[in-house]
Amino acid sequence: MSQNAYSQIFEGHFAGKTAVVMGGARGIGATVAEAFAGCGADVLLTDLDDSVHETSKRLSAVGLTVESAVADVLDATSVRAVFERVGDTWGKLDVLVNNAGIISIKKLAETTTDDFARVLAVNTTGQFTAIREAHPLIRRAGGGTILNAASGQARQGFMYTPSYAASKFGVVGMTQSLAKELAPDNIRVNAYCPGIVETPMWEYNDREWGRLFGGYEPGEYVAEAIASIPLGRAATEGDIANALLFLASDAGSYITGQALNVDGGMFMN
Repeated sequence: MSQNAYSQIFEGHFAGKTAVVMGGARGIGATVAEAFAGCGADVLLTDLDDSVHETSKRLSAVGLTVESAVADVLDATSVRAVFERVGDTWGKLDVLVNNAGIISIKKLAETTTDDFARVLAVNTTGQFTAIREAHPLIRRAGGGTILNAASGQARQGFMYTPSYAASKFGVVGMTQSLAKELAPDNIRVNAYCPGIVETPMWEYNDREWGRLFGGYEPGEYVAEAIASIPLGRAATEGDIANALLFLASDAGSYITGQALNVDGGMFMN
């Protein structure tokens, strides 16, 4: 089990279920894949490169049912192939986790139109493409759950990240719209909004925000940010996985169209 282990409260709950985790090679995505598989689901995880296969092998080696596929959310054909494989292998889909994402931390004058467009393309359009391709399989299952990665920046945009903030606000709006449209198919659509999570991405965030704000040594910016969290710590990847297990479970069966903050109290709206 990973050092960011999820709770066993949903052990066996997803037996007979199938889940796809987009962006699952490392970090939050890998732990989420482990959590769903550990609770009984058959899981297909995807990512941009062959590292996704190493993650799949690691999880399979401890007895979990995990397969992997290289897929680029910017390539609709690539995404379609993922869900065709799910259909051929399992015939249905119960849970889609849209976890793939990127961030750009730059001053306005340094941000090109292509920079801005790429972040939106990955973080928002990429999720839309996966949902569109997954929808028939989830409907075939008689319903299921779609979980979209948003962010604390879907609550309040931070300085130097206009593209990221725009993409995550967009995810929440898309989530709300699709929750209404897909409810008759018994498909629930929710977003999750992490704050600071102990992942390698935060090393990049610490360096770039620290550089742009100035006066920060390595580690100081993120330490200051963590100190402002009411619960007094960063999230583990397991904290995020636990929230997603709940939202996808029968215990969350009356929750749809929501953006759940998983941030230790950073944002309370």
